[in-house]
Amino acid sequence: MGDNVVHLHKNTDPPADTASVTTLTVVPEPAPPAPVPLWVRSGRAIKAAATHENTKTAARAAARHGMYAFNGGRIVARRTWDGRTGSRYERYMRAAEAAGNMELAAEWEERLQRFRDARHRRRMDLLHSPLDAAKAVGVGAGMSIGLLIALGIVMALNTKQAGDVITPLTATIEFIGTLMRIVQIVWGPAITIGPFLALLALWAVGRKQQAAPNWALPANVRNGEGEPITPSIVVKALRDLGVPALRNAIKEMGDAGASMLGPIRIAGCGVEVDVTLPSGVSTIEVQNRRRKLAENLTRHEHEVFITIPQAARTVRLWIADSGALDEPIGPSPLVTDETMTADYTKGKAPWGQDLRGDAAALSLYQRHLLITGLSNQGKTVALRSLALWLSLDRSVQFLMGDLKGVGDWAMFDGLANTLIQGPTDEHVIQVTEMVEGAVDEMNRRIQAPPGTVFPPLIVLVDEAQVAFMCPAKDEDKRPYGGSKANSRYFMAVRKIHNQGRAVNVLMWQGTQDPTNENLPKLVREGAHTRASLALGTESQARMALGDKAVDGGAAPNLLRPGLDQGTLVLASSGIDIPAGQSSITVRTHYIDDDAAEAITDRAKALRDGVTTLHAIEKGEERDPLADIAGVLGDASRLRTQDVLKRLANLDEDAYGKWTFIDLKRVLDGTGAEPYKSDGVMVVSRDRLTRALANRGDEGSASADG
Repeated sequence: MGDNVVHLHKNTDPPADTASVTTLTVVPEPAPPAPVPLWVRSGRAIKAAATHENTKTAARAAARHGMYAFNGGRIVARRTWDGRTGSRYERYMRAAEAAGNMELAAEWEERLQRFRDARHRRRMDLLHSPLDAAKAVGVGAGMSIGLLIALGIVMALNTKQAGDVITPLTATIEFIGTLMRIVQIVWGPAITIGPFLALLALWAVGRKQQAAPNWALPANVRNGEGEPITPSIVVKALRDLGVPALRNAIKEMGDAGASMLGPIRIAGCGVEVDVTLPSGVSTIEVQNRRRKLAENLTRHEHEVFITIPQAARTVRLWIADSGALDEPIGPSPLVTDETMTADYTKGKAPWGQDLRGDAAALSLYQRHLLITGLSNQGKTVALRSLALWLSLDRSVQFLMGDLKGVGDWAMFDGLANTLIQGPTDEHVIQVTEMVEGAVDEMNRRIQAPPGTVFPPLIVLVDEAQVAFMCPAKDEDKRPYGGSKANSRYFMAVRKIHNQGRAVNVLMWQGTQDPTNENLPKLVREGAHTRASLALGTESQARMALGDKAVDGGAAPNLLRPGLDQGTLVLASSGIDIPAGQSSITVRTHYIDDDAAEAITDRAKALRDGVTTLHAIEKGEERDPLADIAGVLGDASRLRTQDVLKRLANLDEDAYGKWTFIDLKRVLDGTGAEPYKSDGVMVVSRDRLTRALANRGDEGSASADG
C-alpha cells in the first residue's frame, strides 16, 4: 500500500512508447449551391404578386363592380319586362299554387286578366292615335301661328309699324333655330357620353342590390356585419337549410319563394317575419335547424329566435341586428323613478324588455312563481327585482328564506316579517317551519267568513334546491327534504300551491340547475309563472317551463351561459305574450345592491315599522292532551266549543287559532274522542283520564324495555 505514489501535477511530456497516433482529417468546404434558374425566380415572384392581399382585394373589386353593372342590367331588364308583360302575375300565381293557396292563386289570375284587358285597350287605341296625333299637330300649329299673328297685330297697332305684325312669328322661328343649333353642338358629346351614363345607372342599381358573388363583396358585407335582412336573404337561408321538400318547393315557385314571407317588420333591436311553409314541410324541421338557419342569415345562433304562431304551417322568425343582444338595456324604472309605487292587485312589475324592445311588465296577482337557471346567471337579481317592486305596496307581507346566505336579501331586514339567511341544515329547518307557518295562516284564512279580504303574503325561498336536497329529519323521523308524502318542505309547498292562491298566500321559489331530485315535478308544475335563465339541456328546459312552452319554441337551453345573464324565457298568463306563442324572452333590468337598498328604504318609509324575525321562535312545548284534561276541571264532560275557549284562555299563542278539527286531531286514537251528547259534541273527563293513564303506562313499558 506504501508503494503506490499519487502524483499531484500533470505530466506534459508524452510517453516515449505510446502506441496511438492522432490523425487529422481535412474536411473540404461545401460546394456553393447551384443558382436558382431565372424562370423559377420569376414564377415565385409572379405567384407572390398574384397571391398578395392587395392583388386579391383589387381582383375582388374589379369583379364586384363588373358584376354590379352586368347584373344591374339584368335587374332593369327584368323590371321592364315585368312592367310590360303579365309575367309578374304568372309568377305569383304559380307560387300560390305551389303553396297550396288556391284562393290566392285565383285572385292573381283575376288580376292578370284585368292587366291583359287594359293592355289590349291600349293597343287598340294605338291604331287610331297616328291620325289623331296628325290632327292634333295641325290644329296646334294653326292655333299657334294665329296666336302669334294676333300678337303681332297688337304690337303693330301699338307701334304704328306694319312690319311688327310678323315680329312674334319671326322671333319664334329664330328661337327654334337656336335650339336646333344647340342640339347639333350637344348631340355628338351626348352620343359619346350617353352609354357611359347608362352603364353608371346600371352599376348603381346593381350596387344597391349587392348583385355580385359573395366572394367579391366587401369584407363587412361578406362577413355579415351589419347586413340588412331582406326577403331574398331569408328565402335563400331557408332554401339552404337542408330540407329537401322546402328546397324543391322554393325552386318550383315562380317568385323564388317570396310569397312564403309576410312583411318584414322592425321589432326592437331586430326584425320579425312570418314564414308560411309549403305543403310537406313541418315547422319542427325548421326549429331543429336553428343554428344552420342563423348561420345562413349571417347571425349567431343566439341572435335568431323561432316561435310558432297560431297560423298553420307558419314559423315566426325574430332576427337580431348583429351584436345588438350583447348591448345592455337601460336601468329599471324602479331606480330612475323615485315616485313609483306598486299595486299588487292591478299593477304590473317593470321587469325588463322583450326582444322587440317593448317594456316587459309582469302581473303578480295571485300567481305562484318559479325562476330557475344555471348558477350565476342572474336568477336572484331577477327574483329580487319583482320583490322590490311589490315592496312598494304597503299591504304586502313577506316571509323570506335565503338558503345561499351571502346577503343578497339583507336589504329586506326591517321590511319582511321573517328573513332567514344561511345554507346549513339548521337554516333549512327554520325555512321549512316558516313555510309551514304560512300553511297555518292559509288554513286560518280559508276558515274565515266568505268575502273576507286578506293582505298578500309572499312566501319567498331562494336557492330552494337546498331545501329539497336536505337530509335532516325531525324527531318523528320525517325528512325535511325530498319529495315523498312525509317530506315536510315538499308537502308545505304543495299545500300552498293547492289552496294559497284563493286567500293571497303565494309561493315564490328560485332554484339552480333543475333536476327531478332538487325540483320535484309536482312543485314545478304548481307555479303559475315559470321563468328560466340559461340552462344546459332541453330536458332541463322542459322541467323549467313545461312541454307546451318548449314545443312552442321556448329554448332557454340555447341561451349562452355567462353572456346572456339576466335574459330569461317566461311562460305566464301575467305578461303580454304575442298571439299564438306560449312563451316570451325577456331581458331583465339589473338592480345592484345599492339601488336595491334605496328602493327598500322607500318601501320601509311607507310602513309603520316591521320587526323582522331571523329565526322561527319555538315557545314552551305544551302537552295538548294534558291541557285539555286540565281545562275540563271538575266537569264530567264539556262542550267542545267551551274546551276551545278555555284552551285559548290558557295559552293564546298555542291554542288561539285552534278549531274543532285541531281538537279532534289531538284526541283521535286516544280513546277520548269527542262524541255527541244531547245533540252537541262534548269531551269526557273520564275518557281523558284513562287516555293519560294509558299513555303513561306505554311510556313506562318502553322505558323498561
